[in-house]
Amino acid sequence: MVPATNGYENATGGRQRTPRQRTPRQRTLRLGTRGSRLAVAQAQLVADTLRARGVAVELVHVVTEGDRRRAETTFGEGIFVAALERGLRYGELDLAVHSAKDMPIEVPIDDPSETADLVVAAYPERVDPRDVLVTANGRAGLATLPRGARVGTDSPRRTGFVLAVRPDLQVVPLTGNVDTRLRRLDDGIVDALVLAAAGLERLGYGHRIDEWLDPSVVPPAPGQGALAVQVRASDRRAGEAVGAIDDPLVRLAVTLERAILRSLGGGCRAPIGALAATSDGSLELTAGSVAPDGTGRRTITISGTTADATTLAASASAWLRPPNPVPAGTVAV
Repeated sequence: MVPATNGYENATGGRQRTPRQRTPRQRTLRLGTRGSRLAVAQAQLVADTLRARGVAVELVHVVTEGDRRRAETTFGEGIFVAALERGLRYGELDLAVHSAKDMPIEVPIDDPSETADLVVAAYPERVDPRDVLVTANGRAGLATLPRGARVGTDSPRRTGFVLAVRPDLQVVPLTGNVDTRLRRLDDGIVDALVLAAAGLERLGYGHRIDEWLDPSVVPPAPGQGALAVQVRASDRRAGEAVGAIDDPLVRLAVTLERAILRSLGGGCRAPIGALAATSDGSLELTAGSVAPDGTGRRTITISGTTADATTLAASASAWLRPPNPVPAGTVAV
């Protein structure tokens, strides 16, 4: 039974509906997005890319469970994804745009098997995946923040890696969208924020970035900076249209990063980071884990070729689990 409170039921909902399929004459693809400024900006990027290839697209705004909750709520796994996936399954949408880092880890989203009813047809071009520091005075970095400075983030991963290098800092749990967090910084509630560069840049706030955090210090969330465009596996037309904007190297990187997260038993809020970078057939993989209090920090950087991708991901995962055998060609901390 589909919950009556999802983004597609009316006020009296509760009755399960049969998915609607569009006829071949209906050429416009319905692209689902949350209503936040960042979600709409990301959906618009995908829509514009598809339109440039001659595909008609309309945006459909969907209210998710995460949107209904108060700004100070700490969100669980996949809370922004579920309503969009319901829309796909019930024929209300033809495609949905997600931040790849928010996708639940339980079911592999890159699974091409016939058993998957929803698939990620494209990972378009990825923007900078690093985390960044935004400060109140616009001049400090992580190493130069005053002792006891208040740093806002609700991410266990960011919290752990920041405290691992600056245990004297005070982490303040700070939730809400990018605009809300920047407003709280400007209001003096915190002295600094740790955010994803991607969100700031897509919203036009790149000028507020004070420091780009090195992935060896704060490994990004797997998939950070990448978009995942999801369709029904049975919808060949949508799959072909969206598949044309897929970037194979972004797909490879996100798949490897998520494989590390999955192998360590983590979810999208786990204190685990991973970043795969490719260039001319070479591959560098940085990964790390930490406790949310900053203890037990382990990071590794391992290099090879894209042909060795699976082996490199397995080696990095093995290092992050005791007894931590160090593979050849690695830098481990």
